[in-house]
Amino acid sequence: MRLKNFLCAAACLAALCSVTARAQRYCNPLPMPIGAGGNASGDVTVLEEGGKYYMCCTGGGMWVSDNLLDWEFHAVEHIPVAPDLVKYNGRFYLTGNSDHVFVADHPLGPYTDLGLFKNTGPVEDGWNGGFDTKIFIDDDNQPYLFWPGRGISGIYGVRLDPDDLTSFAEKPTHLFGFNPMHAWERYGEMNEYPSVAWIEGPWIIKRNGIYYLEYSASGTQWKTYAEGYYTATSPLGPYSYAPNNPLLRKTEGLVTGTAHGSIVQYKGEWWQFYTIVLSNPPGGRRIGMDKVEFDADGLMYCTVTDTPQAAPGRGARTDAPASIPVTINKMNAMNALSKCSSQQDGYPAAYAVDNYSGTVWRPAAGDAQPSITVELSPATRFDVVQHFTVDAMRVMFAGGRRFGAPAVLPVYQYKLEVSQDGEHFVTMLDRTRNQTPRDTIFEEFAPVNCRFVRLTLTGWPKAFPLGIIDFTVFGYPDGYEPAAVATPVFSNLPPDTEEARR
Repeated sequence: MRLKNFLCAAACLAALCSVTARAQRYCNPLPMPIGAGGNASGDVTVLEEGGKYYMCCTGGGMWVSDNLLDWEFHAVEHIPVAPDLVKYNGRFYLTGNSDHVFVADHPLGPYTDLGLFKNTGPVEDGWNGGFDTKIFIDDDNQPYLFWPGRGISGIYGVRLDPDDLTSFAEKPTHLFGFNPMHAWERYGEMNEYPSVAWIEGPWIIKRNGIYYLEYSASGTQWKTYAEGYYTATSPLGPYSYAPNNPLLRKTEGLVTGTAHGSIVQYKGEWWQFYTIVLSNPPGGRRIGMDKVEFDADGLMYCTVTDTPQAAPGRGARTDAPASIPVTINKMNAMNALSKCSSQQDGYPAAYAVDNYSGTVWRPAAGDAQPSITVELSPATRFDVVQHFTVDAMRVMFAGGRRFGAPAVLPVYQYKLEVSQDGEHFVTMLDRTRNQTPRDTIFEEFAPVNCRFVRLTLTGWPKAFPLGIIDFTVFGYPDGYEPAAVATPVFSNLPPDTEEARR
């Protein structure tokens, strides 16, 4: 055992020395930094300008990145709910859930209010006063506006005056509405409302002469919230429903309710950003992204992921198997030596590893350094002891992202340790001095073989109780030790015979 502990410590130290400065993978939900005056709470728009990417979301503020992976927060005024950011004739226009159009000479502002949309026509023509508006600039520099009606109305579009982006150039066109035959569009957690839906969140791209118009349904409060698309050869249609819809849909696990986002290009790749709807708290949200692919027929595909994936512009790792969660439901597993430092009634530590965003582990109020230790290979004496190599960690803290900016910045301090015997631990991640506010964390470290992992919280905002929605360690099986007690193998008998059972 001493030799094993020594080897584990040596491997951990070597791993720490070899960790690269920049992560090679990402994992949903994205670990977005949060700042005063802003909150990455869904309805996400990403714009490329000058090699940099600018993200704005419901909740205010803006984020800047040069690789779609590392984001820096900036406080920016006039960010509406469900914002849209577009460049036109050298200037940047900001719209959203608002009648107003804002303009600036730089994506980060400052923005000036140009006033209300005008020449919109009567309500029966489709204009609803400004909801989820999206400006699209075609290849010929003609601007268009897209928006949803209320409820089942669907998506509308109109040409804008090239000299005044606040002015409609013609009567709006109704592009498509709710279709109850598209079961995924229906309201409810089981899509159980055949006559109710909320069609919203349009986004449009052009590729190889085809216009792809994305939209969201069934409603942003449901985990069935999903993304679909129509295609056309003209910005204002006619549009055809894509046969492989929905494009994005996931209702189980931590990444659910995937819709209302945007598509952007990065180094020749297409990437879809989207909202993630949490089960708890109601209205709680995160941000996700995944790669978009097109087949030979021009159909668009995007697989929603919740495990570590190759970062944009970087090929998949070939030095190790794909990483999967290795901690799920191992808190109360039979024979598990998992434990926690404390837990409140109704908020057990098992909730931190149940792969569900509707439950929370809350340590006791007086626990100064709460910890959770998970045994990766609980085994009876008749089972082999599975070895695991681990290489990444995700933590989601409770509190949620609602529509407004946070009153208290979520600065969390923590460390991750590993062990072979559950007694002697070596630190793999030390963030006990962290000052970056995030309510979701994903961190990689060089692969290390272990049987136990331990997360310890050393600091958190004291303005609200500490809660952990999810603690997941990722890795892969890597060898095993024989069972302590050998069991007979009846290779010459059918498994259901009485002789085999004896």
